Amino acid sequence: MPLGTLDRRTPSFMRQGPSALSQIILYSALALFLMVADARWRMTDPLRQSVAAVLYPIQWLLLQPKQWASQGEGYFDTLEQAQTAADAARQELVRLSVRANQAQELLQENERLRKLLDLQARLEPQAHAAQILYDTTDPYTRRVVVDRGLVQGVAPGSPAVDEAGVFGQVTRVYPFVSEVTLLVDREQAIPVLNTRTGARGVAYGDPVASHGGGLELRFVAANADVQEGDMLSTSGLDGVYPAGLPVAQVVRVERRADSAFARIYCKPLAKVEGARHIMLITPVDNLPARPPADAGGAANTAPAPATGAH
Repeated sequence: MPLGTLDRRTPSFMRQGPSALSQIILYSALALFLMVADARWRMTDPLRQSVAAVLYPIQWLLLQPKQWASQGEGYFDTLEQAQTAADAARQELVRLSVRANQAQELLQENERLRKLLDLQARLEPQAHAAQILYDTTDPYTRRVVVDRGLVQGVAPGSPAVDEAGVFGQVTRVYPFVSEVTLLVDREQAIPVLNTRTGARGVAYGDPVASHGGGLELRFVAANADVQEGDMLSTSGLDGVYPAGLPVAQVVRVERRADSAFARIYCKPLAKVEGARHIMLITPVDNLPARPPADAGGAANTAPAPATGAH
């Protein structure tokens, strides 16, 4: 046999590549690096926004049958149910018109008092109407996706409200959609004000809701004046949420002798489980800038004047 016809390649049983253990270690280290980089430095946000923009038409097409089905259910309502709903709407309209007139008078009186006392004028935040498309697939968070994004002018951190109260906060913004973290998520916290006593505090989300509510008012003294039924609203001190938005209602107060703080459980007023349409409010961001850290000690640290020789 001529030598040129011999196969000089290495036999398959002699070839050696990375072992399975080496590949597992390499890919695990790469995945860990990407998770840390995304959590600390948001390195994958441009990639995520690009993928979301590309997948948006597909998501829109897949959601159309669901929207058609939900819209078609309205055609099967009976005439009696429609008339009952119309009567209830008329009664609610009359009640709200009376409250609107009273609120207008109070607003004018408040404006006159603020001008008299030379206080800062209240800012009127802008809002965007949004529709909830679906819940996110992460089982450890409480988030929903709405049909408004960067193109519509939604800003990260925007408060989300429904007709009853604070719903959550925008945590991620894509070109055409945004993610809203619900108020009951374990990572959410909101400064609140007890409308009965005027005491301020911070309410934290509790997704388990084993106590019958979805929020917990923490770090409140055991002897504080807090009762079941107290209403909590936004205090406006964080520069994000406008003041006066309804947040939750106190449903249980537990005071223990072995603890300096009370356990206060609250129920959110917003429909965190069944809302379809919400409003995205532009963050207030009206806090004054902090003074420089060394401004107060500049005079104290100045060198003493030198004395001349006599």
